[in-house]
Amino acid sequence: MRKLYTTLLATVIGLTAFAQNVSVGKADQLFKERAYMDAAEMYRLISNKDQHVLQNLADSYFYTHRMMSAEGNYRELFNRFDGNIAPEYRFRYGHALRAMGKNREADEVLSEYYNQEINLRKLAQELDTIAPHTFKVRQLASNSSSSDFGITYMGDRVVFASTRNENRPLYLWNKKPYLDLYSGEMSADGEISDIQLFPGEINTDTHESSATFNADQTVMFFNRTNSERVKAEDENIRVAHISIYRAEKVNGEWTNIERVPFASDSYSTEHPALSPDGSKLYFASDMPGSLGSFDIYVVDINADGSYGEPRNLGPAINSEHREQFPFISSEDVLYYSSNGKTGFGNLDIFRAELKNGSFEEAQNLGGTVNSGSDDFAFVIKPGEDKGHFTSVNNGTENLYSFVREENKRPEPVVAVELTEENEVTGAQQLRDVSNIYFDFDKSEILPQAEVVLDRVVKIMKDYPRLELEIGSHSDARGSDKYNMDLSERRAAATLEYIVSQGIDRSRLSSKGYGESMPLNDCTEPDMCTEEQYAKNRRSEFKVMN
Repeated sequence: MRKLYTTLLATVIGLTAFAQNVSVGKADQLFKERAYMDAAEMYRLISNKDQHVLQNLADSYFYTHRMMSAEGNYRELFNRFDGNIAPEYRFRYGHALRAMGKNREADEVLSEYYNQEINLRKLAQELDTIAPHTFKVRQLASNSSSSDFGITYMGDRVVFASTRNENRPLYLWNKKPYLDLYSGEMSADGEISDIQLFPGEINTDTHESSATFNADQTVMFFNRTNSERVKAEDENIRVAHISIYRAEKVNGEWTNIERVPFASDSYSTEHPALSPDGSKLYFASDMPGSLGSFDIYVVDINADGSYGEPRNLGPAINSEHREQFPFISSEDVLYYSSNGKTGFGNLDIFRAELKNGSFEEAQNLGGTVNSGSDDFAFVIKPGEDKGHFTSVNNGTENLYSFVREENKRPEPVVAVELTEENEVTGAQQLRDVSNIYFDFDKSEILPQAEVVLDRVVKIMKDYPRLELEIGSHSDARGSDKYNMDLSERRAAATLEYIVSQGIDRSRLSSKGYGESMPLNDCTEPDMCTEEQYAKNRRSEFKVMN
């Protein structure tokens, strides 16, 4: 008991000492240094939050993908100070609402930002008709403690970036290890095995990511953070930008590693993507002349290995915000991600066809691949209708696979009178089909839930092309990770019940949202009654087509 008392006392003393050291000035310095995790914790402890503190606190959560906290603080900011807030905060507030599934509110906020009507439901319905493809998506097995993103193909192996190397220094932005490049073998069911760290010539104690290879895998381009820090514009701090590097494979070893000549210490060049014939390199940059924070560029690679002048792809592709992660397919279709063109929220994946030497207006890929969170690093396996992309889930980047199918939707797949719009999320759901609920800390299907699920099964049998997403949730008691795992078990249990009643598994997908999307204000432990918490322990049914 004495040991426990001593430990608790030390913890209290430590927290008290931290609280006494809290100041807006110290938090501002952390924010300027882009140490957003530490900045958020310090801003959070400031008792009387003015507009400046709320802006930086909300941004710190937003930049580290903690969207529930970002949305709550942006909401308070606009409730208290609306009329005196710079437009970019309204932009980020709208995207935080999208990430939380609050699409009606997001439509209102973003409509005011763009000064034109933004209607996600109308966009989704339009894309259902005009999008050339739909996507069957599945999350790959992941190392839950790390962020993994940006799969590309290297012969019969895949390459991706990850924060899993705990021997690297911590990146202050998100308090995770610096990124390294890994290769691995991928099985048909999406398991990555024989994972190997690229050698020290490629990986260093800073970030490396976003690899791309020529046809015979003898040349690689990749990202690396600059060692040289330069003074940030209008700020008394120095920051390191990102550059593209080129490496050659000679006698099985990566060598001749050089920074491309159009890179700089003063701006970033990143996310390289080689054209299939190796004659062009697409990339993202915030170099002078960009339309937004990052634009997509292309540069010619000449026969002698020299480079032409980088060319901005213009407003058909780029916006006043952020465009990144280009990929050019063998069909001359450019895929990339943007948060500046109207979409489902945050970074969405777009496509644009190259015709007569220029790209047509970009088109959103639609809701079968895009979500309210960041979706990016889309690649198609050469010669196939399948590939991979990355999506952020609960603040962590995760790898996904997809199978691309031709969009054949000449008629509704379910009678219109059987669907309705969810008043909270704006998503289409089955009419007269309620949520199902779970006991505390349990994922077993209760008898009363079976009645609802049997109705879902009947509708799916009556409409054999209907596809549903099962979204499952937890209450706020327990850690974020535990609640995410619990919600995923609930989603899986719901799906398995429906499959056990004769519904093809391919028509269903399941996703856990943890405690991130409560239906009430019960967002912390010990603040609500059991009955109030019970409303959040649920599975919902979203019509996907």
